[in-house]
Amino acid sequence: MWINYHHLFYFKTIAEQNSVSKAAEKLRLGQPTLSAQLKQFEDYLGVKLFDRQHKKLILTEQGMLALEYAQSIFKLGSEMVDSLQDRNNPEKTRLQIGALDAIPKEILADIAKKFFKTKNNVHISFFEGNLNYLLRELEAHQIDLLVTNHLPVAKNHKKINHHLLQKSQIKIFGSADFKYLTKNFPESLNSQSMILPTYDSQLRADLDHWFKLRSINVDVVADTQDVALKKLLAFQGVGLVAGTDLSFRTELKNKEIFEIGTLLGVFESIYLLTGERKISNPLIQKILNV
Repeated sequence: MWINYHHLFYFKTIAEQNSVSKAAEKLRLGQPTLSAQLKQFEDYLGVKLFDRQHKKLILTEQGMLALEYAQSIFKLGSEMVDSLQDRNNPEKTRLQIGALDAIPKEILADIAKKFFKTKNNVHISFFEGNLNYLLRELEAHQIDLLVTNHLPVAKNHKKINHHLLQKSQIKIFGSADFKYLTKNFPESLNSQSMILPTYDSQLRADLDHWFKLRSINVDVVADTQDVALKKLLAFQGVGLVAGTDLSFRTELKNKEIFEIGTLLGVFESIYLLTGERKISNPLIQKILNV
């Protein structure tokens, strides 16, 4: 039996999008055409890949097995192309780096500098997004390296390796209007306006736990993972923010933001994630071993 790999790719896309309409939009195909292709693929295999429940597509047991194989097949294909391109262009090494919105741009700049210092002819492309999206891209070899402050659940991503880049102390920062809070810190934070990370981040859980242990009630006026937005809101005096010295390096130097106090015992860890490959990127290995 010869598999139609177009059909296999269409099935994989539908399964990952959980919707024929969304898959059709991504593939730039008509929805009826895509549905017909899926029906042909199921007929060819002689199995039902999806069940429809309340207008939703649910993978059958056979469908889940087929998806696992499909992801492995296309993952290996992407790896083959990447490896061949690297060999055919030995003078130019291309790196695709993904990063969460919450990662300070200063950290990404420092990572880029490490690659440039290897004296290789490197071209780096940066991509931002949420963790689930970037993990899928990493596993599909669409990105080479993922920078995150939150590790994925190991059982769901067994073929992803992580490397601790840095662990930094978390502090509270604010505009000049909040400098008086340095006295009697951290009790002075009671009832103060605060801009915190969103609930899907590890740092938010750590901050909430720290405040609760000390019976400190802050007034959360906004939550966001966007570092640039947090800086802007803090600079405008909207509220206090939690972060590291590195995150506010420029603002501290320019005296636009001031350190209010240190949250002892609260840290932010930054990790570099890589996917398992048949042929590992020597440049990335060199950086990870530094």
